[in-house]
Amino acid sequence: MRKDAAVTENRKASDLKYQSLKKILKKLGRVAVAFSGGVDSTLLLKVAKDVLNHNVLAITAHSETTPRHEQQAAICLAEEFAVPHIFLQTDEMNMPEFVDNPPDKCYICKKARFRSMLKLSGEKGYAHLLDGENQDDQDDYRPGSRAAREMGIRSPLRDAGLRKMEIRLLSRKLNLCTWNQASSACLASRIPYHTLITPEKLRQVDAGEDFLRELGLSSQVRVRHYGDTARIEFDTKAISKFAENAVRSRVVEHFKSLGFRFITLDLEGYRMGSLNADIE
Repeated sequence: MRKDAAVTENRKASDLKYQSLKKILKKLGRVAVAFSGGVDSTLLLKVAKDVLNHNVLAITAHSETTPRHEQQAAICLAEEFAVPHIFLQTDEMNMPEFVDNPPDKCYICKKARFRSMLKLSGEKGYAHLLDGENQDDQDDYRPGSRAAREMGIRSPLRDAGLRKMEIRLLSRKLNLCTWNQASSACLASRIPYHTLITPEKLRQVDAGEDFLRELGLSSQVRVRHYGDTARIEFDTKAISKFAENAVRSRVVEHFKSLGFRFITLDLEGYRMGSLNADIE
């Protein structure tokens, strides 16, 4: 199949799934959306608003594990869509079973977060709580997804069969600023399993990633925290720029000011869930 014909087919497929998504949302009637401000939940919130109008609430979980730039993005997008928006303070950092950092910590966290969100949304009269899980998420290790299924959380993007590239395509078509936004995850995902999660480590990771994004080398950035060592993951196309003396010196200086003694660059580049390779 020629490239232009393949593009046309992909657009047709995503358009059909978009229509399916709208039908799913219409049947749900009155919904609360677990809203992070990322690519997936932003499309979900936008379409829910378009379909259900005033019958939509955005709920954003907030804790020390949440990157600061995501919090601000969530505020701005909810205001742009004119959707009522509530920040819900969560307390996973007070849960020993979470901070011990087992491989299923996302299950522990999501279970607690969804429990609080369900209570809040129910009190405010919203019949369903939705998350932004998509079809591709089933191919990754995501214990948080198990928590969602157990608690009856609905995933309309996944139910409509939408994959990440289709979500980006539809987001661009709807003029959403998130269409080419980098993938995101909670800050605790940067700390190797069975290594204690602490507020200090989370702050170091958040400050390091903010600094790297400000350099403009790559939108996709991860700082993996190994005690006194930071392992930096970029898109591979940014590695040559990172190695330039002026850039490298700035990075080293900044990361040492954050408390790291050793600063390393992963030559494989960014990989989603790279720490999952440690799971036996």
